[in-house]
Amino acid sequence: MANILLIDDDDFFRDVLLHMLQKDGHKVTEAHDGVKALALLERMRPDVIITDILMPHMDGVELITELSRQCNETPVIAMSGGRRSITAAFNLESAKLMGVKITLTKPIAHSALSAALREVLG
Repeated sequence: MANILLIDDDDFFRDVLLHMLQKDGHKVTEAHDGVKALALLERMRPDVIITDILMPHMDGVELITELSRQCNETPVIAMSGGRRSITAAFNLESAKLMGVKITLTKPIAHSALSAALREVLG
């Protein structure tokens, strides 16, 4: 199974995803924003990064930009539920323009998460 870095500022949602991923046998390291994720990436090499787009301190777009700047080729799955003035579709389209191949709209079904991981991990 995969070594996954899961990044989301919503504790409840991150916990739900954590349980889904662990149920499928994955090893998961958690971060609540992009700043914490970058610090973790100095010490770990995950097989895949799953990140929310809208987060405080450093959002998912900034994180993806920094990963690209560092030539980090770890596959990224971007997810978003949108906010009042910005839709999830807009957020996820931004991620696709930055090279993210797989995007998920919140809330995320276990089957959709598993399928996304199968696709990104080959």
